Amino acid sequence: MLLLIPGPVQTRPEVRAVMGDDIAPWDDEFRAEYAAMRPRIVRIAGGVEGVDVALPLPGCGHMVVEAAVRTFVPAGGRLLAVRNGNYADRLVRLATEAGRVVVPLPGPDTEPMAPERLAAALEANPDVTHVAVVVSETGSGIVNDPNILGPVIHAAGRRMICDAVSGFGALPFRLSDHPECDVVVFTSNKCLEGLPGFGFAVAPIARLEACRGNAGSWLLDLADVYQHAVANGWGSFRFTPAVQALRAFGVAMDLYDAEGGQPARLARYARNAEVLYDGLVALGFTPYVEKRHQGPIIVNVHQPQDPAWDFGRFIALMKGRGVLISNFWNTAQPTIRIAAIGAIGEADIRFALAQIEAVLGEMGVGLRRAA
Repeated sequence: MLLLIPGPVQTRPEVRAVMGDDIAPWDDEFRAEYAAMRPRIVRIAGGVEGVDVALPLPGCGHMVVEAAVRTFVPAGGRLLAVRNGNYADRLVRLATEAGRVVVPLPGPDTEPMAPERLAAALEANPDVTHVAVVVSETGSGIVNDPNILGPVIHAAGRRMICDAVSGFGALPFRLSDHPECDVVVFTSNKCLEGLPGFGFAVAPIARLEACRGNAGSWLLDLADVYQHAVANGWGSFRFTPAVQALRAFGVAMDLYDAEGGQPARLARYARNAEVLYDGLVALGFTPYVEKRHQGPIIVNVHQPQDPAWDFGRFIALMKGRGVLISNFWNTAQPTIRIAAIGAIGEADIRFALAQIEAVLGEMGVGLRRAA
């Protein structure tokens, strides 16, 4: 099966192979294996070992996003959220239910947030201490580039929470270039092509030490994750983790390095997205996002306006042909989203496009663009 969703992504056999072992998480050999991963994660984040630290947290991306908000924004604190997509909506809910006051900066989910609008919003809200940015909005496919928005946040004297969950490892970001950044968060099962089971945060140690006691949650306190490691060793865990997924992540990082790291991964994904975007247009689909705003993670198109169209049947027929895509959408209008990430290449994208064309023919859907 060719998996074309924005996470969990298609993985390499070498990654999946290590999931078959039973592992004791507190075994000394595995503790050493885990401890060795942490500086590698810091390097991928563009941080500096000894200045910044990697903080694994068992669970999903939403958990590590909430942990970041709780840890760095005190209860009752004011957080401005760049809100131009479904995943920003989710971040707003996580922050609000954690007792933080969210100031939303809304925008269309078809284009990145303009830095001028962010600057004006920060000037109008002097009591906001942090800005949350969802880098890759996998509901639509746009990218809010922290290398553009981060300097605006820095100039305003505020702090950034960088939700890089679906773009980390492919989209360029170096923590050491962002003095305004409190934390960058991501997961094991997106652009680093690991398996689900872990969220990760990379944060400056000085900021973690300054934010002790903020979280109001033992489980979701990144400062406590750090303090536990200092007290008990870098291979220690607070709670039983998804150890097989962590070992698989180590293999995924090996493959990432062998491919050439971030530049090579971005180049492969960007080519996948370009072929996918152009191929869907050639079939008659209307893109949800203009090409100038299209990111390399997900391509989204409007569903056909044709009496023969049936989204559920389309998904089932595609799966029958060996291609699995998302069976839901996160946009106001019905769309189809197809991922360009994972252990896939241009040949896989072209295969998927051929199956889309065949399925549309089987359904009797005319290749007319949506209005």
